[in-house]
Amino acid sequence: MRPCLFCAIANETIPAHIVHQDERLIAFLDIGPIRPGHVQIVPREHFSFFDDLPPDLAAEIVHLGQRLAKALKEIYGVPRVGFLFTGSDVPHVHAHIVPLHTGDDITSRRYIVEETVTYRNPPRPPEDEMAQTGTRLREMLKP
Repeated sequence: MRPCLFCAIANETIPAHIVHQDERLIAFLDIGPIRPGHVQIVPREHFSFFDDLPPDLAAEIVHLGQRLAKALKEIYGVPRVGFLFTGSDVPHVHAHIVPLHTGDDITSRRYIVEETVTYRNPPRPPEDEMAQTGTRLREMLKP
């Protein structure tokens, strides 16, 4: 069994552009973002499945997602920010917070017409861009 990537980020043994951290959560910029500013919120404790999350921890993730959404709206000038829980690529529950620029930034197979869909890994943003975004988000999240 491979070590958990998100546990390593949460334990700060793998570097990440961290925008928020506290005793229970860590939030960092996605290295393969759907859109610039795409943030992942990860509980420090490992949970493989969304339905295993304690309700109070799920509520903390949602609350942090709301705070990040407000900051991302201001930074990117978008009217909406997507929030979704996943855990398929990395089996550690995580929430994605994505500034939505178009209606298909986060979509479903239901809306795709082609029978065979191809995917590619999104490009990794330059480090200086991620550092600048991370700094701005950290500043905006300060109480």
